[in-house]
Amino acid sequence: MKPSMGGLKPGGILPVIAILLALAGAWQIWNGWKLHSTNALNRETEDARRRVAAEIEPILEKLLDHGESLRQRAALSTALQRQDINAAKDVVSQGWSGIEATEFIPPDLTVPYADPEAFGYGKLGVIERALQDDRAHAAVVKDAGKKVLAVAVPVQAQDGQLLTVVYVRTALAPLLAPVKDSAPSGAYLSLRQGNHNLAEENGNLKELKIRAEAGAIEFAGTTMRVVATSPLAAEGLGGLRGTAEMGIGGLLLLLAGGVLLFPRLRRGGAAAQEAVATAQAAPAPAPTMAQQLQQGETDHAASAAAKVTIEQPAAPKLSLDRSIFRAYDIRGVVGSSLDVAIARMIGQAIGSVMAEKGQRSIVVGRDGRLSSPTISAALIEGLRKAGREVIDIGEVPTPVVYFGCFHLRTGCGVSVTGSHNPPDYNGFKIVVDGETLAGDAIQELYARISENRLLRADAPGNLSSRDIKADYINRISGDVQIERKLRVVVDCGSGVAGGFAPELLESIGAEVEPLFCEVDGSFPHHHPDPSDPANLKDLVSVVQRINADIGLAFDGDGDRLGVVTRAGELIYPDRLLMLFAADVLERNPGACVIYDVKCTGHLATHILRHGGSPLMWKTGHSLIKAKMKETEAELAGEMSGHFFFRERWYGFDDGMYAAARLLEILAASPDEPEAVFASLPQSVSTPELKIPVQEGEQHAFVERFVAQARFEGARIATVDGLRADWPDGWGLVRASNTTPVLVLRFDAKDAAALQRVQALFREQLLAVDPGLALPF
Repeated sequence: MKPSMGGLKPGGILPVIAILLALAGAWQIWNGWKLHSTNALNRETEDARRRVAAEIEPILEKLLDHGESLRQRAALSTALQRQDINAAKDVVSQGWSGIEATEFIPPDLTVPYADPEAFGYGKLGVIERALQDDRAHAAVVKDAGKKVLAVAVPVQAQDGQLLTVVYVRTALAPLLAPVKDSAPSGAYLSLRQGNHNLAEENGNLKELKIRAEAGAIEFAGTTMRVVATSPLAAEGLGGLRGTAEMGIGGLLLLLAGGVLLFPRLRRGGAAAQEAVATAQAAPAPAPTMAQQLQQGETDHAASAAAKVTIEQPAAPKLSLDRSIFRAYDIRGVVGSSLDVAIARMIGQAIGSVMAEKGQRSIVVGRDGRLSSPTISAALIEGLRKAGREVIDIGEVPTPVVYFGCFHLRTGCGVSVTGSHNPPDYNGFKIVVDGETLAGDAIQELYARISENRLLRADAPGNLSSRDIKADYINRISGDVQIERKLRVVVDCGSGVAGGFAPELLESIGAEVEPLFCEVDGSFPHHHPDPSDPANLKDLVSVVQRINADIGLAFDGDGDRLGVVTRAGELIYPDRLLMLFAADVLERNPGACVIYDVKCTGHLATHILRHGGSPLMWKTGHSLIKAKMKETEAELAGEMSGHFFFRERWYGFDDGMYAAARLLEILAASPDEPEAVFASLPQSVSTPELKIPVQEGEQHAFVERFVAQARFEGARIATVDGLRADWPDGWGLVRASNTTPVLVLRFDAKDAAALQRVQALFREQLLAVDPGLALPF
């Protein structure tokens, strides 16, 4: 007999080892579970902070938006200058529910500072902050013996003189309600203003309370923020937050079980070897028929599976086509140059740019095209992969996405839209940090994707949904109300504007007859491009049949406007811009007004005559917006039907808002709309004429045309293509940045001059390409 180790028999040491392994395993699992639970509490706390902030933010935004809207209300400044306080209070209360009290504080603040304690230090503070920032400011203050939510708004006269500070008091309870029962057990959460806790959960956790400021979510226009924290948690082995510890513990428990079973397995193994040897010596029994059939099915299935793997590889992905990255947006043919994989990479590229600019949240909306839901979902996936927080506002016109960037205070947005292109197109209009991406910024997205310079966050960004339709309509109808009812036919061409435009125009006082306003991405009635007269035939017919005052048409994503009269005349956008310019310049003398190269020569003279500063610039919504920001222009427009109002609006192109402003002008005139339009300078002109070419060839042709064409006696502008101006007319050739076409337009004082200009351009065009099929 062999001697035992330490007094134990060989078989007696194994249970001891097993017990030690089991204890170590249990300790590791317990430790891992604690790490996992604490890390889970951290994530729950972060989610609670975001959720509470998401509920509070719209309350404050609505309050501040109402306040800011007062600064644009001419009726308010008029009432204040007349010292008609009751009328001023009526203006303030319009469309604003929940007001407890309204005061008008002289901006010199002599009265408040005479006795600040009686006036209220908090009340005085919010007024001072509003004056300092020259914008609406909100705060929780003590007023009338209780805590209230207040907003202060400095209001100026049209000449810039500061008239008053409007102070509005509202109930506090709705602001505090989201905090109640919001913190997970063991975590601390609070809504703070300065050093004060307005509402808090688990305030007895003093250690957490002290360090809760990290990651605070602040609200613009206030000093309020949501703070939250939970006990600190280590990441554990490998940064796996307890998973590795629990895995190690499990392995130790399995090992302990193996140690206990080792002797039995050893004995069983010897017996099994003997049985196998016996079985090998005996002849194998013949399989039954059922076994044969079962084996045959198994072999057939395995063979089929092998064929699927080897002979049917996954469909290849589309290669990244640089041509879809255009001058001022991204646009391609779905299934040919654009698919969900490319959309996902574009989203990740946009998210990477946002991260570099310190931008966290982004609004995403989509038009009514059949491909838009899937393309939008892929874009959102890419944005979240880059760690961005996405607010999905659903199926909306492009201008509502732009509005969402301001209203939801993200500064970033993407509209998934093919605009006025055919149904198989789709694309992206992109805003990052308040800038609409164009030119080099669009090409940088391509470079990021092709070079794989894409941010991948440790955890995907949050996704939430918001419906801002009512906010958009209320914002416009709160400022624009027409003085007399106009009967209007609205043709949305089955585009996404159909879900917004009729309701918006009714809300400002118009009587609306909808036409093709059911959203259908196949565009069954006509193509949604109001710049083509052929697409307006149905609109003209209905306007004449019901004797409407005017007909309005919108493109596929609602950012362009077309107008027809009762007589069937198409009012070109450059003439509409004359009307808008005269109106805006009445209140903003000397303001810059931008127009694109396709607009009539009469426009610059009209702007000068009304005291404005005209500026011709490149075609393209993002290029126009960038130039507006650079020049601080109050108004801009394109021949394609894009109109950009900075006065009383946000400076982005919005066909629906432009329609509201047009009806406001027409309703204020004692004349019929046709007479108003007839008063504008008129010339003989063509619509946009388009010559189809191969994809990408339009730019190369225009480069050759600019280099070769010669026009005697003309003033040449090459800011965008080539425009030649003579005293009696002009012509233009430029490359479209949205579709593979050359765009031409001609304008002259009479038909004879128009024919002469067209003949000169025909000669030069055919000299560059004799095979060109000219539409004139």
